[in-house]
Amino acid sequence: MKINTTGRKVTLKPNFLNLVEEKLDKLDKFFPEEVQAFVTVTVEKDWQTVEITIKDGGVSFRSEKSAPKMELALEAAVEKLESQIIKNKNKISNKFKSNYKYELLPTVDEDEEEYEIVRKKVFDLEPQSVEDAIFEMNMLDHTFFMFKDIVTEEINVVYKRKDGKYGLLLPQ
Repeated sequence: MKINTTGRKVTLKPNFLNLVEEKLDKLDKFFPEEVQAFVTVTVEKDWQTVEITIKDGGVSFRSEKSAPKMELALEAAVEKLESQIIKNKNKISNKFKSNYKYELLPTVDEDEEEYEIVRKKVFDLEPQSVEDAIFEMNMLDHTFFMFKDIVTEEINVVYKRKDGKYGLLLPQ
């Protein structure tokens, strides 16, 4: 696994970088060697957040945890990633058969979680600007909003981030 680390508002010390490598080594059994892991540590007042993203071809795993110490946040983020991989092992291995080594995974409850659609909503997409879409999302008190961009005429999504700012999803 190739690991890329980034510190935001902090300089990462060698002992923490070694700990990152040690913790992520236990996830090596799930992935091929060429997989990439991106670890970002952000320090905000009394909280330190560790975000881990593992990307390999068509699948990404992401975990973000905060704690008073970055070592605790790292441990929690790695545990969450491992739990995600184990929980979804059958779906992932069926979709990406050749890339993943799931025979090494411990067995868990064989009842596979089904995704249940409980509501469908159909609506017309009126062309509008990003600002208008954010305004409408806020008026509806939603955390995301799909709209047709007035300039490109493509379907986009705006969403509200945890930090209160906004994000925009664009098709490629």
